[in-house]
Amino acid sequence: MESLASQAKPAAVLWLAGFLQAARLHRVVSFCASSRPLSVRISQCFLLNGFIYLGSLLTLKSVVIPILSWILPEECSPLQGQHLCDRTVAVPTYSFLRSVLIQIFYVFWFYPLYIFSFVLSTLWYNDIAKHALDVVKNKSLDATKALDAHTISESMERPEGFDGVAIGIGEQVYSILLLTIFFIEVTVIGYIPYFGKAMNFLLLSLMYAYYCFEYKWNFFAVSLNERLDFFESNWAFFAGFGSPCVLPIFFFSPLTSYGVMAVLYPLFVLTAAGTQAEKVIDQLKPSHGGKLQRIPVFFIAKRLTTQVLQLFPEVKKEQ
Repeated sequence: MESLASQAKPAAVLWLAGFLQAARLHRVVSFCASSRPLSVRISQCFLLNGFIYLGSLLTLKSVVIPILSWILPEECSPLQGQHLCDRTVAVPTYSFLRSVLIQIFYVFWFYPLYIFSFVLSTLWYNDIAKHALDVVKNKSLDATKALDAHTISESMERPEGFDGVAIGIGEQVYSILLLTIFFIEVTVIGYIPYFGKAMNFLLLSLMYAYYCFEYKWNFFAVSLNERLDFFESNWAFFAGFGSPCVLPIFFFSPLTSYGVMAVLYPLFVLTAAGTQAEKVIDQLKPSHGGKLQRIPVFFIAKRLTTQVLQLFPEVKKEQ
């Protein structure tokens, strides 16, 4: 119990610090003012995901469905005329036609729009991170280093030429597989009774925080081992940082929450680009007076990823 109590204060302090860093959305204005390509990409994200995607969903629920319900009512009403109720099959037929028309709207407009938005937004997020980190690099802002000096110097020891490229590609493949397995793990945990939703929120917060900072770590060529070690050692900070991005999942339907998160996510990518996590964490150590215990967040995902890679002996040998 004493050990748990000693961890409560540093975890709470770091969680709040991460949350406040994510909430510094004024950095978005600063970045956009410094880069026209960045401001264009941000505007495109808002137009596609906010105006077109969420606008289509709002139109469906607020206009299309009410009109169909009026034309093809679920039950008879005196205002609609007695002839509508003369046949017992009328109302079931109306219900069937209404459902078919709504499904046609989903199949031929909404689902293709969802896929189009997902693919295009993924490409735009990379552009947004690149333009933001170009601003960081050009302005030489000390407050936006990826990690501390020894981490960056260690990451620069990666071999140059083909070997360095091969290592970089291998790390990217491993990272994608690791995060995919972690996402499946988080989804499964969400179905556990009683505490599943709370664990799901915490793990999703960590996952989205990692996504936000991964662009930055890739840009500064921080090795995968270094970033995972730093992330798991300061899990409370990143849990706080990812919390604002995950909140829409618990307040909206899946399709609506995707649209909201697609609008908010690039903003948190920019706040991550402007956050010096190492410095913030070091500055808070005197305030909580304790060292946060590392939690192996990706332990299960790492083990499963290793098992998957063992199915490809040649890949394992190259690593």
